Amino acid sequence: MAAWSTLNAAGVTLFLLLVLLRVSQAQTFFFPFRQPETCGHNQYFDISALSCVACGANQRQDARGTVCVCLPGFQMISNNGGPDIICKKCPENMKGVTEDGWNCISCPGGLTAEGKCHCPTGHILVERDVNGTLLSEATCKLCEESENSFTIANALGNRCVQCEPTFINTSRSCVCSEPNILTGGLCFSSTGNFPPRMISAARYGDLGMSFTSEWFAEYLQSSAAACWVYANLTSCQALGNMCVMNMNSYDSTTFDACRLFQFIFENTAGLGTVHSVSFWRQNLPWLFYGDQLGLAPQVLSTTPLPTNFSFKGENQYTKLKFVAASYDVRGNFLKWQTLEGGVLQLCPDTETRLNAAYSFGTTYQQNCEIPISKILTDFPTPTFYDVYLEYTDENQHQYIWAVPVLNLNLQHNKIFVNQDSSSGKWLLTRRIFLVDALSGRENDLGSQPRLIRVATQISLSIRLVPNTKNGNIYPPLITIAYSDIDIKDPNSQSVKVSFSVTYEMDQGEAHVQTDIALGVLGGLAVLLSLLKTAGWKRRIGSPMIDLQTVMKFLVYYAGDLANVFFIITVGTGLYWLIFFKAQKSVSVLLPMPAQEERFVTYVGCAFALKALQFLHKLISQITIDIFFIDWERPKGKVLKAVEGEGGVRSATVPVSIWRTYFVANEWNEIQTVRKINPLFQVLTVLFLLEVVGFKNLALMDSSSSLSRSPPSYIAPYSRILRYALSTALWLVIGIIQIVFFAVFYERFVEDKIRQFVDLCCMSNISVFLLSHRCFGYYIHGRSVHGHADTNMEEMNMNLKREAENLCSQRGLIPNTDGQTFQIAISSQMRQQYDRIHETLTRKNGPARLLSSSGSTFEQSIKAYHTMNKFLGSFIDHVHKEMDYFIKDKLLLERILGMEFMEPMEKSIFYNDESYSFSSVLYYGNEATLLIYDLMFFCVVDLACQNFILASFLTYLQQEIFRFIRNTVGQKNLASKTLVDQRFLI
Repeated sequence: MAAWSTLNAAGVTLFLLLVLLRVSQAQTFFFPFRQPETCGHNQYFDISALSCVACGANQRQDARGTVCVCLPGFQMISNNGGPDIICKKCPENMKGVTEDGWNCISCPGGLTAEGKCHCPTGHILVERDVNGTLLSEATCKLCEESENSFTIANALGNRCVQCEPTFINTSRSCVCSEPNILTGGLCFSSTGNFPPRMISAARYGDLGMSFTSEWFAEYLQSSAAACWVYANLTSCQALGNMCVMNMNSYDSTTFDACRLFQFIFENTAGLGTVHSVSFWRQNLPWLFYGDQLGLAPQVLSTTPLPTNFSFKGENQYTKLKFVAASYDVRGNFLKWQTLEGGVLQLCPDTETRLNAAYSFGTTYQQNCEIPISKILTDFPTPTFYDVYLEYTDENQHQYIWAVPVLNLNLQHNKIFVNQDSSSGKWLLTRRIFLVDALSGRENDLGSQPRLIRVATQISLSIRLVPNTKNGNIYPPLITIAYSDIDIKDPNSQSVKVSFSVTYEMDQGEAHVQTDIALGVLGGLAVLLSLLKTAGWKRRIGSPMIDLQTVMKFLVYYAGDLANVFFIITVGTGLYWLIFFKAQKSVSVLLPMPAQEERFVTYVGCAFALKALQFLHKLISQITIDIFFIDWERPKGKVLKAVEGEGGVRSATVPVSIWRTYFVANEWNEIQTVRKINPLFQVLTVLFLLEVVGFKNLALMDSSSSLSRSPPSYIAPYSRILRYALSTALWLVIGIIQIVFFAVFYERFVEDKIRQFVDLCCMSNISVFLLSHRCFGYYIHGRSVHGHADTNMEEMNMNLKREAENLCSQRGLIPNTDGQTFQIAISSQMRQQYDRIHETLTRKNGPARLLSSSGSTFEQSIKAYHTMNKFLGSFIDHVHKEMDYFIKDKLLLERILGMEFMEPMEKSIFYNDESYSFSSVLYYGNEATLLIYDLMFFCVVDLACQNFILASFLTYLQQEIFRFIRNTVGQKNLASKTLVDQRFLI
C-alpha cells in the first residue's frame, strides 16, 4: 500500500513537471495572412483556421472559394460541407451531371463548362418527371411562343414564362423585330411621337465632364417610353430618379433625363394634378416647383406652417417630425420612414445624437470624413427620398407638408442658378439622394464606378415667421450640395461630409433698433467728449484750439464711444440670452453665425477703443507732477566740525528724510491698488463658467440646464450668448467685490486711501500733485502737533490728545477736517513751480545726481529745499501775488467734472471729501479697468472659444500692465521728488 502511494505521488510530480515544461515553452501568436482569392484552384479557404486547405480528390473550389465542389463529370456521393465531400466519376454513357450535382444523366446536346446539360436558346432543360423521378436522358423543351401562350424561357432556363407585355402589345409575339424599338427589355412601336434624340449622358459639373452612363444607356429610353406610352408608375419614378441623378439640371437643347421628364410633364396636362399641386402631375413624381422667376420666395415665405412650437409649458412642442417617401433606383416605392436614426446623415453616431438634429431650436452640426471604400460598400445603388414635415392641426388631424430642396448643383441652361445670392432666381426641387455610385459606371453595371456623386453638404434651415408670438415657422428648406469624385483608389480616397440644421429669423428690426441706439448714444458721447475736452483745456490753462486739442478730443471720444459699444453689445447679448432661453412659445431665434458678424465687429470696436482709453489713462498717471512737502522744522542746534578750518561751530539739527521716503514708498504701493481682487475675479468667473456649468447656457439649443449628459448631443456655442454670459458674470462678480470692498473691507479691515492721508498727517508731510498743467490735488498732511519726528512716548501722547480733542483739527482751514482738495492754480503759480522744478530734475533725476559732481548734487538739494519752502509758503498764504482761496464745488461742476471759474489772479482750492486724488491711481479708475479686463477676456474668448485660455491671458495682461505701471511710476516718482528709487519697494 505504501509503495502504491509512493508511485502515485511520483506520477503526479512527473505530470506537473511536464505541464510546467509545456507552459514554459515559447508560444507564437502569429501566422501567415491568407485571403480566399489567394487560394489555389484545388484549395478552399477554411473559415475557421483562416488558411487555405487542399480539396479532396476530383474536387475544386467553388465560386466563393470557401467550399469544395466536384469536378465536371463527377457526381456527389456525400457532402457535409468544406472538404468533407465525396465525388464519383459518371459513366461514359451518362457524362452529364444534374443541376443539383447529385446524379449523372445523359444530355441531348452538349455540356456546359460545369459539366451540366446545355439547351438551345428558347428551350428549357427538363431532368425529372412531374413527380420528381429522374429521367434517363434529359430533354430540351421549346417554349410555346404562339398567340395561344406567348411564353419564353426564363433567365435560368428552367421554366417557361409569359413574354413581357410590351412585346405582346407591340408585335403580338415574344420577339421585338424591326421597325419596333427594343430598349431596356421593353418593346415599343416606332410609330409613336416620342422624341427620337435621347442623351444617355451623366453630367459631372464639379469635374467639368460628362460621359455615357451604362445605366442611362440601358434604362433611360425604356423608362421614358413606358412612362409616356403606358403611364407606368414605376417607369415614371425611374425616369424621375435619373433626372435627380443628373442634379435636376435642365437644358432645352438636349433630350437628357430631365428634358424627357419635362417633355412628358408638359404633354400630360390633361391627366390632372395630385393634391391640387400644380407642379405634381398625375402618374409622375413631383420633382420641380416650376421655373418661373420669383417663385422660390413665394414658396418659402408666403404660407406659414399651421402648427406652433413652444420650448416650455403644458403645450411644449419641440419635435420636428420629418418623414420621407423612399424609392429605389428602379422606381419601386420602398416605404414611409422617419428621418430619425440618421437616414440623411452619412456620419455615424449614436442614435441620441443623430436624433438631436430634429429637436426644434437646437442648432445642429455634424462633420466627418468617410472612406470611399465604405461608401461603395454601403451604397451600391442610390435610394431616393421625398421629404415631408408631419404636423397636427388644431383638430388633431395629421398632415404632411412638402419640404422644398435647394440643389446647389442644379444647372438651368448651363447656369448654376441656385448658387445666386438672390432667392428670386432659385429653382426649388423635391427629390434627393445621398450617394450615386450607379450612373458613374461606363460599360458594365457590375464593374467599379468611374465616378461617384456624394451629398457632401446637407443643411436644413428653418425660418421663424416675423413678429410671431406662437412659434410659427415657414416651410423648412433643405440645401444640398453634391461633390463628384473620380475613383482611382477607393481604399486610399476619402470624402468630407457635413449635416447641419440652422434656425433663423429676420434681423432687420433688431439692426434698426441697434442703429438707433448707436446713433443716439454716439451723439451723447460726442457731447460728453466735448465737455471733457473743454474741461481739459481749462485745466491746462490754454484757450487755443490746436492739434493737441483735437487729438485729446479724439482720445476722450474713443473712451466714450467704447462705453457706447459696450452698453449696446451687453444689452443685445442679454436680450438674446434672456428672451431665447426663457421663452415658452417661440418668438425669437438666435442669430446665425453669419448674422453675428456685425455684433462681433461692435465688440471688437469696443475693445479697441477701450484699450486706447486705458493706455491714455495709464500714460497720464505715470507722467503726473508730484512733490512731498515736508513741514518738519529743526528742533535745535548742534556743534558741527568745520572742514578745513580745524574748528567747530553750531548748526541747526537736520530734518530726517526717512519720513519723506516712507510716504513716497506708501504712495508707490497704492498706485495699483484696486477695489477688486483681479485674481479672485478671474478665477470666480472661470469657476462659474466651467465648473458650475453656466457656459452650457451659451449652447444654441432651447435647454436652460447648467449640465449636459455625456451621451447627449452638444450644440455649437453662440458667440453672442458666450459674450452675454461672460459680461453678466464678470460685471456681477465685479460689482459684488466693489460693494464688499466699500461696505465691509474698507470700514472694518483696511482703507489704504484714507490710511495714506492719515499717514501724511502723522508724518507731517503734504502731497502736492498736478495731473494737468494748472490742475491737480493737494493732501494736507501738516501735523497739528508741530512735529512728527518724535519718540514713541511723545507720538502716543500726541495721538491720545488728538483722540480726546485736546488739539486743533487736521484740516487746512482752522477747526475743520478737510485735508484733501482739488486745486486749480494760476499760470503765475505754475510758472514759478516750473522754474524751481527745472533745477530739481536737471541731469535726469536723482539716479544720475548720486553719481554726478558734488556741486550738481548740492544744487539739486538746494532746489529741493527751495521747492519745499516755496510750496509750504504758498500753502501758508505768504505769496500774496500767488495766493489762493478755498471754496466748495457747485453740484453741476461735480456732475460735469469741470470747473466754471478760471484761476486768473488767485489759485482755487476746492474742498474734496471724496478723495478724488485717487483718479491718478488705479483705485479711482476701477470702472475703466473692469470694463477693459472684461473686453479683453471676451475678445480672446470670441477668437478661440476657450474660457480657460481667455482667463489665463486676461490675468497675464493684468500683471504685465501692473508691472509696467509700478516700474514707470517709480521712475517718475523718483525724478519728480528727488526720492532715491532704491528706497521705493
